[in-house]
Amino acid sequence: MKNNTRILGPVLLVAVTVILFVLPSVLSEALVNAAVQMLIAALFASAFNVLAGQGGMLSFGHAAYFGVGTFATLHAMNALSGEGLLPTPLLPLFGALGGAAIGLFAGWFSTKRSGVYFSMITLALAELLHALAPHLKSVFGGEGGVSAMRMPAWGFSFGTANEVYYLTLIWVLISLGLLFLFTRTPLGRLTLGLRDNAHRLRFLGYNVHLLRVMVFVISATFSGVAGGLLAMSNEAGNYVLFEIHKSSEVVLNTYIGGVAVFLGPAIGAAVMTFFGYVVSDMTRAWLLYQGIIFVAVMMFMPTGISGIAVWWRSSKQSNLVLTRFVLLWASGVLIVAAGTVFIIEFLQRMMGPDYQSLRKAGNDWPAIELFGYGWSPTSIATWLLPLVFIVAGGLILRVITEKWHTLNEREAV
Repeated sequence: MKNNTRILGPVLLVAVTVILFVLPSVLSEALVNAAVQMLIAALFASAFNVLAGQGGMLSFGHAAYFGVGTFATLHAMNALSGEGLLPTPLLPLFGALGGAAIGLFAGWFSTKRSGVYFSMITLALAELLHALAPHLKSVFGGEGGVSAMRMPAWGFSFGTANEVYYLTLIWVLISLGLLFLFTRTPLGRLTLGLRDNAHRLRFLGYNVHLLRVMVFVISATFSGVAGGLLAMSNEAGNYVLFEIHKSSEVVLNTYIGGVAVFLGPAIGAAVMTFFGYVVSDMTRAWLLYQGIIFVAVMMFMPTGISGIAVWWRSSKQSNLVLTRFVLLWASGVLIVAAGTVFIIEFLQRMMGPDYQSLRKAGNDWPAIELFGYGWSPTSIATWLLPLVFIVAGGLILRVITEKWHTLNEREAV
């Protein structure tokens, strides 16, 4: 069965694509809108990975090209009204042009340095754009931002969530296909050389600076496409798009998904976007959970979510053994997560203004409602229960890890 993994990959890819096309028929309008945001985030992370994962150039300011793509598309929507040679479905091309133009300018300067210096230059350029944007009201609209409307074209009104979803899906699939083809081109192969040994490329006679600029522009171009799709979806945008949290978000999503697999960043971005959509309505600490997930992935699963597929494919164990280990490992993770969530939510409520006002009213440590039960902060059981969960889950993970290493050592012998 292990020999069928090469066939399973394309089959799974086709199956996922079919599922993506039928999703709107089974989802509510709110979930369709969430799916649109997931697709946009997936494309943005994949474009970022061309630069960071494949080219080894970690940018801390990629929101600049995403945001410029959004505003370029919004202005095109207002100027062209979605008619003529560039109807509504083709307007994200202006996002690509905007991202490419700014990417060429920023890339020419930032790629003159490498490593942490490159990262700091990209951050500085993005922050410069963020600082200038509120003052360039004719371009970025000031506090109110820029708004536009999707106009009918090709027999579609583009007034429903489903039509916007299919427009976004087609653009994302085409863009991901082009990015994948790029990895198979000579320039795409040289991109890996930039990451692994730029000095050797320079010794072989390549213009390393020019190669880096080209890779930077390609990444910025498709980031601009993602920004253009956001403009098509939201029909509005303001300079908040240039804030640092958007740049940091794509970094987290990319590395959570895994930079070693082409679709890894797309998976990470889609999963984390959906996670934020669901959890943000349930707790105010959802950003803290995102940070914990990133730290946990980097410490214990540095290859990201997609690394599980690589590990599965390269392992010599049977699929049954691998499935058993994954299920046991997942159970340990869930138990640890349960204890962690309890502590975070309990502390959040205990230190919140509402609870503190109750204490000031004369009530000494009243019980806190959590998960349908009242928990007393002064009770030992309240603090012991989550600790038991964390310790028990940690022991399960440790035992499973040791058994896995023992099994591999026996297989090697």
